[in-house]
Amino acid sequence: TRVSFETGMTQLGGHAIYLAPSDISLGKRETTEDIALVLSRYADAIMARVFGHDIVVELARHATVPVINGLSDFEHPCQVLADFQTILERKGRFEGVKTCFIGDGNNVAHSLMFGAARLGMHMTVITPAGHEPKPEVTKQSTNIGASTGSKITVTNDLAAAEGADVLYTDVWASMGQEAEAGKRKGIFTDYRIDAETMKRADPDAIILHCLPAHYGDEIDYATSRLPNSAIFDQAENRMHAQKALMV
Repeated sequence: TRVSFETGMTQLGGHAIYLAPSDISLGKRETTEDIALVLSRYADAIMARVFGHDIVVELARHATVPVINGLSDFEHPCQVLADFQTILERKGRFEGVKTCFIGDGNNVAHSLMFGAARLGMHMTVITPAGHEPKPEVTKQSTNIGASTGSKITVTNDLAAAEGADVLYTDVWASMGQEAEAGKRKGIFTDYRIDAETMKRADPDAIILHCLPAHYGDEIDYATSRLPNSAIFDQAENRMHAQKALMV
């Protein structure tokens, strides 16, 4: 995230300043409100990659310059801008494309659901029981999709990947869940992209992963290197999508 934003800003002729957690201590050394107000006097935009979504919301509430959510525990909107760009490049359309996200109903899944609903894509999220996306996300994205022709589905059934045009996965333990990694490995074992998953999907289905990948867990190495894989196009598109966002 940092490299794609900083490289993008440099290519646009601008300059990026990185503030590590130890530099800024959001909400600890200074209040989030004060940080937002001070940075607004120095910078033309703020990109925040944080854990708690409430921090991004508070930054945006008080800042007088645009605030970009680079990642939070609720959404990952910059990632899915690149995802949709990659899907459009490979499939040539959004309407009617069936995307299956297999794994944890996490921040990436949330943003994919919201985005797919707005674009008229069909979005199926396949998770183990108890790890579905937040109910309010399912409800909101379903309501949005009603006006665009998008169908949003949340299920525990791996067979729902049948005929998918896009297969997408992410790590089983997201940021802040590292202590649960061992337990989650047992729960998520079947929820992965491998040769068996590819057999269910459309023969021309593309493979996406937001990286970093844990090969042997949510995706195996051989599958990630198939001609169908668009993972590294997707990674490159982070920079291009974020340049468009900043402009």
